[in-house]
Amino acid sequence: MKYPQPPVVVSLDEILPEEPLLMMGAGPVPIPHKVATANSLVINHLGDTMNRVVEQVKTMSRYVFQTRSSHVMGVAGPASAAMEMAICNLVEPGARVLSICNGLFSRRLAEMARRVGGEVTILEVPEKQTAKPEAVEALLKNGRFNVLTVVQGETSNTVWNRDLVEICRLGKTYGCLNIVDAVCTLSTMDMEMDEWCVDATITGGQKGLSSIPGVSLIAFSEESWPHITGRNAPMAHWCLDARLADQFWNKKSYHYTAPVSGILALHEALRLICDETLPARFRRHAICSAALQSGIEGMGLDLLIPAEARLNSVVGITVPDGVSADRVRHVMSEVHKVEISGAFGLNILRIGQMGEQSRTHNLFRTLHALGSSMRAAGAKVDLPAGMAEMEKILTADGFWG
Repeated sequence: MKYPQPPVVVSLDEILPEEPLLMMGAGPVPIPHKVATANSLVINHLGDTMNRVVEQVKTMSRYVFQTRSSHVMGVAGPASAAMEMAICNLVEPGARVLSICNGLFSRRLAEMARRVGGEVTILEVPEKQTAKPEAVEALLKNGRFNVLTVVQGETSNTVWNRDLVEICRLGKTYGCLNIVDAVCTLSTMDMEMDEWCVDATITGGQKGLSSIPGVSLIAFSEESWPHITGRNAPMAHWCLDARLADQFWNKKSYHYTAPVSGILALHEALRLICDETLPARFRRHAICSAALQSGIEGMGLDLLIPAEARLNSVVGITVPDGVSADRVRHVMSEVHKVEISGAFGLNILRIGQMGEQSRTHNLFRTLHALGSSMRAAGAKVDLPAGMAEMEKILTADGFWG
């Protein structure tokens, strides 16, 4: 047999920019050196060393999730895989699901529930608004729902469901298992899984945790676990079967070859969060996001979402008429080596404030790049005024983190 000639390809050195880009979009985010170093290591996926790592990952995760549950697990896949793990384990065929939809990712939860046979009712939240508990309760009263799905922060359009606590408590009152997407919010703002009656909390490594993409976390409540072990329908997803995952994460047994490098990276990311403490981390994120928002408005640009429904961890910016968001992003990337995000076809921009993005040196570089690139794309902005407004917020409380 004659084999074809191998393809002609170039090395990554010829593809990647000479200077690494500062990742200030909706994720992935910059990762600390210790996380990157851990991600370069490979160990046996079974045995005493891995067992010790896993135990510490679970212990630290419980702190970050604010739960006492013994059912905390890693997921070898993106945050969407963790979303699917929550859905396919808690939604059986015929289960009635109420999905609160603010945008793309909350709608993804609804789609996943449909695919596993759930009977899905969607509560459409008006554009740029937070979900209202009264609207949720009106459906819960008459729906006999088994599962409720909701996002804490809708990454796609930067809306924050600020009444999440009341919504989840309502879900529990009416007999629901509550699934919460905390992908862009966990460790950036308050999330108390047990106190808020959440039965499955989902997050990804590449956002607030400042770890690598492709390894995620999920926590199931103690109350939800009997529903998983006692389900009547067979599990369609072998890799995402929580009962099989439990063999590895809680019983030191085999499920599949774990992404050991990613778990080591996750360990270091969680350790850094625990070292900082959640209150200090929440404060850092709140101040940095407020400073960025103030700087953006100080330049003369408008924020996408009203303050009462605005997400802090991903900030949405309305692009002026006649200015191309894609052009702004291109100039920021090519000239200033800063990457931010667009928004799935909309002419808006999104800047992340998650994990290592929320550092003052990153804020100054990003805001300057945004203002300069806006000018290059034809917008009229007052860059010095924006920089001054941002600095005012950062220095008001003596914060310089």
